[in-house]
Amino acid sequence: MIEVDRLTKRFGPVTAVDGLSFTVRPGRVTGFLGPNGAGKTTTMRVILGLDAPTSGTARVNQKSYASLIRPLHQVGALLDATALHGGRTARPTCCRSRRPTASGGSGSPRCCG
Repeated sequence: MIEVDRLTKRFGPVTAVDGLSFTVRPGRVTGFLGPNGAGKTTTMRVILGLDAPTSGTARVNQKSYASLIRPLHQVGALLDATALHGGRTARPTCCRSRRPTASGGSGSPRCCG
């Protein structure tokens, strides 16, 4: 789970993120939408421990990203969409990453269904 609570990030006199709070539940693919300069990348950088918040917190599975033992096994992020091949879609990636359920079935049928 990702929890952001009253996150603020300032760069000198510029406030990039101002009091942002949200929760992303486990198993949800989530994206930020907004105009350039809205603070999307800054928020992701704080969540991933690449920037320190001015105030507030960002936690992944109830810990700061830096405190996670094997963070790449718990968090996936894409900060630069130009890093993707133009012909690729999310569907094959989601389908490959599905894990079997306890009953032996596959993950969410909405992914490839």
